Amino acid sequence: MTAIDSLLAEMTLQEKLGQLGLATAGQVVTGPQGSGDVAAAVGAGLVGGVFNLWGRDAIEALQRRAALETRLKIPLLFGLDVLHGHQSVFPIPLAEAGAFDEDLWERTARLAASEAARDGINLTFAPMLDVARDPRWGRIAESPGEDPLVASRFARAKVRGFQGADLSAPGALAATAKHFCAYGAATAGRDYAAADVSDLALREVYLPPFRAAVEAGCAALMPAFNSVDGRPMTAHVPLLRDYLRRRLGFDGVIVSDYTAIPELVFHGVAGDLAEAAALALKAGVDMDMASGVYLNHLPQALARGLVEIADIDAAVRRVLRLKQRLGLFEDPFRRGATVDPPGARKALALEAARRSIALLVNRGLLPLRPGLRRIAVVGPLAQARADMLGPWAGAGRAENCVTLVEGLRAALPGCEIACHAGVGVEGADRSGIEAARAAAERAELVVLCLGESAAMSGEAACRARLGLPGAQSVLADAILACATPAVAVVFSGRPLAIGDVAERAGAVLAAWFPGDMAGRALAEILTGRCNPSARLAATWPREVGQVPIFFAERSTGRPENAADAFTSKYLDIPNEPLFPFGHGLSYAEVCLENLRTGARDFTPREALVVEVDAVNEGAVATQETIFLFIRDLVASVARPLLELKDWAKVVLAPGEKRTIAFALTAEMLAFAGADGEPVVEAGEFEIFVGRSADRRGLLTTRVRLRAISDRTQLSGR
Repeated sequence: MTAIDSLLAEMTLQEKLGQLGLATAGQVVTGPQGSGDVAAAVGAGLVGGVFNLWGRDAIEALQRRAALETRLKIPLLFGLDVLHGHQSVFPIPLAEAGAFDEDLWERTARLAASEAARDGINLTFAPMLDVARDPRWGRIAESPGEDPLVASRFARAKVRGFQGADLSAPGALAATAKHFCAYGAATAGRDYAAADVSDLALREVYLPPFRAAVEAGCAALMPAFNSVDGRPMTAHVPLLRDYLRRRLGFDGVIVSDYTAIPELVFHGVAGDLAEAAALALKAGVDMDMASGVYLNHLPQALARGLVEIADIDAAVRRVLRLKQRLGLFEDPFRRGATVDPPGARKALALEAARRSIALLVNRGLLPLRPGLRRIAVVGPLAQARADMLGPWAGAGRAENCVTLVEGLRAALPGCEIACHAGVGVEGADRSGIEAARAAAERAELVVLCLGESAAMSGEAACRARLGLPGAQSVLADAILACATPAVAVVFSGRPLAIGDVAERAGAVLAAWFPGDMAGRALAEILTGRCNPSARLAATWPREVGQVPIFFAERSTGRPENAADAFTSKYLDIPNEPLFPFGHGLSYAEVCLENLRTGARDFTPREALVVEVDAVNEGAVATQETIFLFIRDLVASVARPLLELKDWAKVVLAPGEKRTIAFALTAEMLAFAGADGEPVVEAGEFEIFVGRSADRRGLLTTRVRLRAISDRTQLSGR
């Protein structure tokens, strides 16, 4: 008998159910209700973990009560949403995804884990892996964007960073992959709403990032609030129990989202709370977050025969095993986490910010010319220190943030920099516009700081309109009507529809919410000390009417044809987005040429080499991201017009030419067949290589996959 089995044998039903509860207590509120007197519940042995609390003293006081003073002395889990930093705040995940760099993603997670672990946390509700193609949805800010390959690589990197090589090490956090699954497909972009997606979309778009997280060894997983095909994810037996547990072999802890289990009653699949608790437990959900429904209603479900004691024991066993893996039974306080010195932490935050800010438009205005004497920084986000943190910033502190005005003044000490908000982020007050315009007319350059507040992104922060909120469009119109050249810096947690600004400004930067070092990173990019290298991980629409919008759409039987009214297009705007996936400029000009393949045809047992030459025709060194896309021209299931299969980062000195090689395998050409299983089919494939998903700028060639059999089945996927 194992130590866990022995412990289980000693536990009363109430103590078992206590292990299945996560109580909320502490510095932040992340849901609609609290958990009452948490300290008393801990002392009674009726809590398995606590979340939203950090700080070594507060956490150790509760852990001491659980691990030293209760009857069974079972230590607590301490959880927190450590999404894009803890004390050091990095760019929001949607921005950081634009670096297209797994090493950076892993390093920021590793630093965040060490800071959080030093604060007493041992479980993070991250990484967030929802593929998101609807910018109305507020939680797109927390996501790695629109593509499942990007999200899958992001998943692996973040799990490695949070958990390290040894989960019991003092600086490791147990990672929770969330939100399983299709949460990014919520109806009309509204948080918590149902997702109505095909089985094909589930298998090809929404499940792969979670499979990647499981393969990387993530310790926990969180179901989404939404329903999929009419089944709420918190009780979705086919996906939680059959796919996740049985097919993928996931044996970690599944923890519900905040009060999601009692919400099964509102979904209309449970008649009362006992039924709700039973449905979640039978589906494989081990821990109830915040509601207390397991503790209070599973005894009734057990008495009614809705669950068995074996179901409860299985869930408790998984929770205890996670605590064992974290080393909590040996060292419940997990002291000894080492954290990089402040200078190194700031350096990483600065690197992440530099590499997450995308230059969207540049009509020769950037980098700023030397010798500028007067700059007007205009807009409500010029000195919005707290907003630089973005949503879900954990233990981040606004006073640690560098604003854009501060960054510019440090970078240009001889330049007079005036600042005028002009308008608020929201609201109709326009009284400050005239003063802002007058300042712009006196200046040699305007930096126009527009966008959203941090509170307008994240959970419960969805928007039906994707333009600039409040009176900002009026401010932008006034400033852009001046003769003074203007750079627009757009802060947001989502792609915005800013076509008028993009057409009229001399340059446009997507700053997102860059974190602690926002102002310094932006100043370095504006002045040319840093060459921008970020690329968009999500498409930016022209208008909200294009949403959902993404590059990997499938063809139609009537492709767009300007000469034919009866084809798939709009009457009033082009089909093309404002900025495509992968878009991003630099201060160099990289030319791609000579796309070639090692062979024109290959078999499923071979890897096809795809090569392209990249030439830096600019005067400064640059880092370029080069994407490999494919299209399966004829298949048994209609394929997307473009599918991302790989990308490469290349650093080029001025005038330098380098060859980039990709290895394209038959497995990379697989898709979910009619029976849902991955297949590779022989036939012709179009290969695309380029710097974004804009088909007009892609190099292309064709290859043929020769058949070994009519249909090659891939196993283990």
